[in-house]
Amino acid sequence: MIKDNQKNLNMLHVVGDGIIVACSYMLAFYLKFESPISEPEGGYLSMGTYFTALYFLVPAYMVLYNLVNLYTPRRATRLRHELYNILKANVLGFIAFIVALFMLKQNDFSRTMIAMFSVINVIFMSLSRVFLRKFLKYIRRKGYNLKHILLVGYSRTAEGYISRINNNPQWGYVVSGILDDIVPLGTTYHGVKVIAKISKLTDFIKENEYDEITITLPLDRYDKLEELVDICEKSGIHTKFIPDYTSLFPSNPYTEDILGLPVINIRYVPLTNGFNIFVKRIVDIVGSIIGMVVASPLMLMAAIAVKISSPGPIIFKQERVGLHGQKFMMYKFRTMELQNEKSEKKGWTTKDDPRVTKVGRFLRSTSIDELPQLWNVLIGDMSLIGPRPERPQFVAKFRQEIPRYMVKHQVRPGITGWAQINGYRGDTSIRKRIEFDIYYIENWSMEFDFRILVGTIFHGFINKNAY
Repeated sequence: MIKDNQKNLNMLHVVGDGIIVACSYMLAFYLKFESPISEPEGGYLSMGTYFTALYFLVPAYMVLYNLVNLYTPRRATRLRHELYNILKANVLGFIAFIVALFMLKQNDFSRTMIAMFSVINVIFMSLSRVFLRKFLKYIRRKGYNLKHILLVGYSRTAEGYISRINNNPQWGYVVSGILDDIVPLGTTYHGVKVIAKISKLTDFIKENEYDEITITLPLDRYDKLEELVDICEKSGIHTKFIPDYTSLFPSNPYTEDILGLPVINIRYVPLTNGFNIFVKRIVDIVGSIIGMVVASPLMLMAAIAVKISSPGPIIFKQERVGLHGQKFMMYKFRTMELQNEKSEKKGWTTKDDPRVTKVGRFLRSTSIDELPQLWNVLIGDMSLIGPRPERPQFVAKFRQEIPRYMVKHQVRPGITGWAQINGYRGDTSIRKRIEFDIYYIENWSMEFDFRILVGTIFHGFINKNAY
């Protein structure tokens, strides 16, 4: 089974990364000092001096990669997260290298070469991760490097877990079956059968070689949990527990230790911290001012186009619900024909909506209509990044129909957000949108905001769901 070879695979992974670091460094040295395009610097150090640094550089980068979780076995990690961690590790490595040279008073050591090494290393390391994923995907399709899992307990959590595994075959997970006492034997969910009672767990562990046991008991049978964990741990098989109350739990729960008693907090919102609020507000003020200055020519052209295309005001304002449920007026370039209040409240815009003007359709598809909201950001009604605000009538409706909907109002609404860059914009699933909004709220950081801002540039401005 896979667990027998995992340590060897991990070791090969580390060795391979070490070779890439060394090769990147040597290539940077060649390009800087030995290639036809090189321009030697004054105070040239010997090749031996430069290459001696590799004795310290390679292990240091392996430690850095470990710190950013590049060696943590997480099959479900998205490629972009892994590439981002590679970039982060190399930026930290570059800074640490420069600081070390300064402290050692190595003024003749080429800083340009270090920068070249960092760029080359990011490229080579990223390419190696892309190739590795494609290779693993290929061999898993052939039936190798698979992780066989036994589920204990049939529940909505078990169904959700099976669905995610089936939708992501590149992870290499295979659910071998489910043990359950209530659901009839032979019951099948997406090809996975209930194969025995939970009381047979010990026998199944002895008779089969599972790589992992995942406990997915329904909430009303948690009295068996301690006994099952004890059986699984005695078997020596890696065991996971997926709680059947994920609708109540945050995506990133945290615990407090109260004199040895672990207390799980139901929700942690980083933006309730005063310092975090202050930093985000400063970024919003500076960002909105810069945004208005940079976008002013585009906004002027949009205003002229709106005025010429149809009668009515250039700016459209609409009541939305923001931080702590407070109402505010949100501004946009008008993209629809003038209409009465009843028509306006009929619902959000759908594909080929006849109310949208030709100019308005272009402004919506390119998100230019949202630019006036930079003013909302400046005056504090909104943030650059955050959940999109809804109209009061929709808030009243969704708060009754969608669990945890009102959590989004614990932070300022944003011009763009995590849900939007993942495609949940316009007439799309409100439930999925809330899932992404809550993930953002519970995992907020300035680093996360920057990722969303970059994602908006590549995925958020032009979107097929913006009409």
